[in-house]
Amino acid sequence: MDTWTRSDREPRPELYGLLRVEDADLSPAQWLTRRRPGHGDFGTVAGVAAPGFPAYARVLHPAGLDERPVRWDTVAAVHGRRVDALMDWHEVIGAERFYQNLETYGLPGVWDEHPAEGPTPGGVARAMIPVLERHTGTPERCWYGLWDGYGRWEWDGVPTFPIPGRDEVLLSGPLADVVSPELLDEFAELPDLWWPQDRAWCVGGDVDLVSTYVCGSEALIADLLAAPGLEAHRVAAGDRVG
Repeated sequence: MDTWTRSDREPRPELYGLLRVEDADLSPAQWLTRRRPGHGDFGTVAGVAAPGFPAYARVLHPAGLDERPVRWDTVAAVHGRRVDALMDWHEVIGAERFYQNLETYGLPGVWDEHPAEGPTPGGVARAMIPVLERHTGTPERCWYGLWDGYGRWEWDGVPTFPIPGRDEVLLSGPLADVVSPELLDEFAELPDLWWPQDRAWCVGGDVDLVSTYVCGSEALIADLLAAPGLEAHRVAAGDRVG
């Protein structure tokens, strides 16, 4: 929940971590908006990432135990369940969809922190970066979208581009710097959208989700599914998100 008031907000930045805030030319994002006439893919995998790619993956945000990551399949196994590609976290733990008493559902010795809602957590991003680097020719030239509704920074007057359900500030910088907003604040959100100049792939997240979605080549998705440190499942562009 956004607890920042307008008077608490940091002034409009020229850099977000090491990523540059682009406030003059939004044309690098036009390919995304052109692919989404009428935003008809809202609430789908393609609506979170981008439509038109050969393959898609869902990367799960881990739960936690004493600030250490815990895989969904570890938690599910304790409950006698298996995680499938479209499973929601509440189904993993056997709770109602909109359960409120969060403390009730932790399991001593298994997990005590729910998966992080929002864009890609830093630990997941760091595990994804080397995989993504291998599948683009332009890792030093990447673009990012950051939802202008994240409350700490003042984005008034900064131009945005639309995606389904959100308006995004455009950022730029090398792929390796996508985690650099943590230099501002350990709780700073990473960008929701990432894509390289050659558009070989696109990464998408959202403030309300506990998963990150990646689209690209079949080879990229196969690498993500096999990558150590990631818990990922193959999905389709039209699949609904949680």
